[in-house]
Order: sequence, then structure tokens, then C-alpha cells
Amino acid sequence: MPKLYDYFGLRVYFYANEHKPVHVHGFHRGRESKAELVIVDGIVVEIRLLGVGGMRPLAGRAAKDFEALVRVKADDIVQKWTEFFVLNRPIHAETITKRLR
Repeated sequence: MPKLYDYFGLRVYFYANEHKPVHVHGFHRGRESKAELVIVDGIVVEIRLLGVGGMRPLAGRAAKDFEALVRVKADDIVQKWTEFFVLNRPIHAETITKRLR
């Protein structure tokens, strides 16, 4: 389970056995959501926030933080997806200590 980001208690990661479309999971205090990135001609055109089966979805500040992080880091997420799932390279987690807008 490669972790991509730590952001004010929110962990964002891929599951190692993931599938398309490109997406990430956000986990905070026993709750989990995922964000699918819709890519058209190599450009992220939409982000879809979804629940994860069997888990309570992120709520409140954690949900807003997850959405902001995915929006700001969308291109980086796609790059990390390619590095990990296509090129089989390790991913190094990033700790973000400033609020994203």
C-alpha cells in the first residue's frame, strides 16, 4: 500500500493491487473515501469523490482536505500512478505541512 501524502492526519495512498481508472484513497480516523481522476488527452478534467465499500466516508474537514489535496496534486498523482503501476518504481511519501487551497 504505497503512501503518497500525509496531510494533517489524512493519509493518501494507492492499494498495491489497484485497477483503473487512476484513483487514490484517503483515510482519516477510521473513515475512507476515494477520488477518481478523469483524464482526457493526458489532462485531468474531473475529480470524482466516492465512498469505499464497507467503510464510512470521510466527513467534515477531512473530506474537504482530501478534495483540496487531490485537486492541487492531481498531476502529481497521475505521475505517481504511472511510476508505480506502469514503471514499477517505488513511491516516496510526502508530508504536507501547509494548508492547500
